[in-house]
Amino acid sequence: MNAGARPPVAPPRTPHVAIVGGGPAGLIAAETLAAAGVRVTVFDAMPSVGRKFLLAGRGGLNLTHSEALDAFLSRYGARREVLVPMVQAFGPQALQDWAHGLGVDTFVGTSGRIFPREMKAAPLLRAWLTRLRAAGVQFAVRHRWLGWADSDGDDGPNPTNDAPTSDTPLRQHLRFATPEGEHRVETDALLLALGGGSWAKFGSDGAWVPLLRATGADVAELRPANCGFDVAAGGEGGTAWSAHFLERFRGQPLKSVVARFTDAAGQAQERAGECLVSATGIEGGLIYALSAPLRDAITAQGEVTLRLDLAPGRSLERLGADLARPRGSRSMASHLQGQAGIKGIKAALLRECLSRDDFDDPLRLAADIKALPLRLTAPRPLDEAISSAGGVRFEALDAHLMLRARPGVFIAGEMLDWEAPTGGYLLTACFASGAAAAHGVLDWLRPKT
Repeated sequence: MNAGARPPVAPPRTPHVAIVGGGPAGLIAAETLAAAGVRVTVFDAMPSVGRKFLLAGRGGLNLTHSEALDAFLSRYGARREVLVPMVQAFGPQALQDWAHGLGVDTFVGTSGRIFPREMKAAPLLRAWLTRLRAAGVQFAVRHRWLGWADSDGDDGPNPTNDAPTSDTPLRQHLRFATPEGEHRVETDALLLALGGGSWAKFGSDGAWVPLLRATGADVAELRPANCGFDVAAGGEGGTAWSAHFLERFRGQPLKSVVARFTDAAGQAQERAGECLVSATGIEGGLIYALSAPLRDAITAQGEVTLRLDLAPGRSLERLGADLARPRGSRSMASHLQGQAGIKGIKAALLRECLSRDDFDDPLRLAADIKALPLRLTAPRPLDEAISSAGGVRFEALDAHLMLRARPGVFIAGEMLDWEAPTGGYLLTACFASGAAAAHGVLDWLRPKT
């Protein structure tokens, strides 16, 4: 068992803690609490727990990243400072050790990302749930949290059979919608790990936002993160792309490109990688990595121009000279491939975005290849995003991730106001914050002297 750097210490009695949300943050919190002797029930609205976790593992579960910790922590941007102690306590190495303890070997991929040896999430989740059940963790699925019961003394049925004691200053009276009707639960503390607002069909629907705002908690608007973007209409019928282009190239990778733009603060942003053409614009790893400043620039300016360098290995001068060579009877497609290495989707994208006159001027064509402009007008909807930004602001929490407005209520995972790129950073912070919130619960439950 390795659910945090500090060995859990049990309070002197056996309290009951409700965890709402069966994703990584909620499950690691359950493991931490159960190891300290606390009775834990994990509630989830879905028919089974870990559904978004399983989705994340479909293409290979990226648990964490092998880069140096300073570089790793820099990925959390404005929230780096508040996340540092959590990730230091339960970071990339601790996460790997934890997986090894479940019998799951890991390896470092060529990009530095760390994966389970089998790549998939399902074997890891099965082993994890087996261990949690053996530790006494209870699961209550198809339980959608509705908030707190009215404070009128009528708290309904109490299936935990707990009696309030003087050990804890405040208990939580919770309401859940179930297939059999409303269910009420009384518990010593509540840990919320309901996820952000992306992928509602897997349980992360953001329905908790008004419930927490009603308590006076400061919750930042949920926004898409690690998402694709719409490109300004240029195709038939006001679409981003022509029907022919989409039929041939939708979903195909645009490899070895460099993306550049100026963010809302006037700073130049640049990143190399690959991306994909989508039905409405552009998406993929390169775009996801830039999604936060792209999104913020669109919010501030209404749109942003992203410039793609389709030939990053050649200078503008060399490219212009190569394209200026006579092409004789060769087609423009052959000329582009022979002189600039531009073919396939890159050549098609040039055709899609440029006029005929642009192809007639070698210097203008070279400039467009080095900085092809795409006007991005909006991020894709929140429910399509890999993750979400926004959530409960850390200023609304104490040092133990407890809501100042509602003592005894702790927040973890994507419900918190932070964001990070893909690459293992998201999962690591979810695990780290879940473990940190669980330690906060233990401190809260411990009698004060």
